[in-house]
Formats: sequence, C-alpha cells, structure tokens
Amino acid sequence: MSMRSKGETWLEANECAARIGLSKRALRLYEERGLIRPRRTDKGWRLYGADEIARLHEILALKRLGLSLQRITALLHGKALDLSGVLGIQHSLLSEQRERAEQGLALVRAAQAKLAAGTSLSPDELIKLAKEAIMTQTTTDSIAWRRYEQARPRAESKIDPSRFARCTGFYRHPAGLVMTVSLEGDRFFLQVSGQPKVELFAESDRNFFLKVVPAQLTFTPGDDGDVDALVLHQGGHDTVATRIDEVEARRLSEELGERVRSRVPHPRSEATLRELIEQQQNGSMPFELLSEELAELVREQLPIVSAELESKGDLRELGFRRVAEDGVDIYEVQFAQGSLQCGIGFGEDDRVHTLWMMPA
Repeated sequence: MSMRSKGETWLEANECAARIGLSKRALRLYEERGLIRPRRTDKGWRLYGADEIARLHEILALKRLGLSLQRITALLHGKALDLSGVLGIQHSLLSEQRERAEQGLALVRAAQAKLAAGTSLSPDELIKLAKEAIMTQTTTDSIAWRRYEQARPRAESKIDPSRFARCTGFYRHPAGLVMTVSLEGDRFFLQVSGQPKVELFAESDRNFFLKVVPAQLTFTPGDDGDVDALVLHQGGHDTVATRIDEVEARRLSEELGERVRSRVPHPRSEATLRELIEQQQNGSMPFELLSEELAELVREQLPIVSAELESKGDLRELGFRRVAEDGVDIYEVQFAQGSLQCGIGFGEDDRVHTLWMMPA
C-alpha cells in the first residue's frame, strides 16, 4: 500500500520490498545496520519515501559491484546520500565489466574456431586464455570500493595552518615527478611537475582533498613522527610518494627541464610505443610493460582502442616531436589510413606510467 503526504509518495514495507525485489527481512537488516531510516506512522508502520528508496538503490548498486554488506556499511555510515555519484561509478564499472567480458569472449571464440578447424592452439594463445580465466575470477571489490569512496563529496574542516607546516616540502612520485606541497598564508597547495598548482582542502590534520578532480592526499608519519611520505588516492588506486629534500627536488626538476629543452626522448620510448600499438591492433597487450594503475585503465579501454587502431591500417612511421612539461614523450604516428598523436612516459621502475593517444 502506498500513501501520499505533501506531494510525496510513501510505500509501506511490503510494497517497497515487492516493487524493488527485496525481502522485508533485507529491509530490516539494512535498517539495523543504520543504512536506512524509514519514517514511522503513529502505529509504528515503516514508510519508505524517495530518500530511502534512493539509498536502497545505492546499497544494491554497491552489492552488484561485488562489495560485501560489511564494506557497504563502513562506506556509507554517516555519509549523505549521493545518488549522482553512485550512478556515475555504477555506469563506469558496468562498462568496464562489459568491455572485459567482450575481450574475453573474443579470445574464447577465436580459440573455439581454431579447434573446430582442426588446428591446435599455440603456447602463446593458451597463456592468453589462462590469463583471461584469472582476470574473470578476480573481483573488482577493492578497486570499486576505493573509487566510490574517492568520488564521494568531502566535508572541509578548518585546521591550524601551523599544523600543516610539517607536511610541506617535496615528494617523489613513482613516475619520477616532483610533488611540491606548500603553505601560502592559511591556504594549502599541491603542484606536480608540468602541471598547474591546485589548492588542497583539509578533512583532518593528515587528510586533504582536491576539488578540481576526485582525489585525496594522506600524509603519513615515519617512526620518528615526521611526515616521510604522502599517499595519493585517485582512480581506485593508492600511490605512495616519498619525501625528498630540496636538493633532490631541484636535481629532478633540472633534469626534466633539460630533457624538455633539449628534446631528448626516453631511450626506450619509440620501440615500446611501437610494440604497444602493434599489439593493441591485434587485440592483445603486453601488460607487464605497464604500471599496475595504467594496466587497469588499458584493460578497460582495450576493445575500443584496438578497434580504433585496427581501422587505421598498417603502422608506417613514428616521428618524435617533443618532451612535454611532465616528461611524457610526444610522437606523431603515421598509419596507412591516417595519423595519431601519442604520448608515452616511464616511471622509476622503468615501466610505462603514462600512455595516451588523440587525433593528430
């Protein structure tokens, strides 16, 4: 049975559960965990309005993404409803799952066709199938949970700027970039090599967030109590940058500046970019060449990028153009049916941390 009050529709527990496809027991469980707070009538009947139903969608969307009820409770406890945010994350992750499934199905169909034709599979093809089997077994729980948490609205807290002073200084990102954290009056700032300075906003003495992108920073103290690292939370991943002194920061900045001025590419950038393009055209990817964060993004986009590169035809020529301010090597890539501008950047582990392409 539904009721209307001041233009709003309220559903009793039976109807709410039936229309959504839940049991009344599930509704009671979510209420016991503090996830929903239905309105009560004078007789004690529970009523569910738009806010409660939106929260139920939020819970069910996170369950669909693989999160346990315990994690959902921890994630949503005390947080305001953010239906727009959960819809965005739900859309993104369902798209990733679809693309990954399409990639796996393409590999399986190709293997089935070869076997049907009486041809055996090569060791390389069997390895790809084995990797795909492992990928389909892995859960997106941890990455989904982090992405969702990172995308939620943050509440700014006022802190004594003098307490932020211990966080200021220079940090070395695994991609070889310098992250400069500074205090200007009572405002906090972050600047990464080759990027504009952005303001940081405090959640606590150790936790800060950006408004320009859904990302946060956590400053971590060492055994002596001094801050010796920061953790960048972005895109579902946590990246640790270690503190360095001003001399080291200046050296890294000067080396990058010299590369930019002298137009000196990374010694492996051309050969690696060629290999990555050729393999993507074939629908595969040497993920071992990529950082963990980049590999995750490439897996999501591989079917789309492979189709785009395949439409360009044979790879003809890679022409180096310049080194960008952030240390990424820029190439003009000529194909039989057009051209693209591509960027590739390496980290301190000698793996690719940046890879992008766009119309030339």
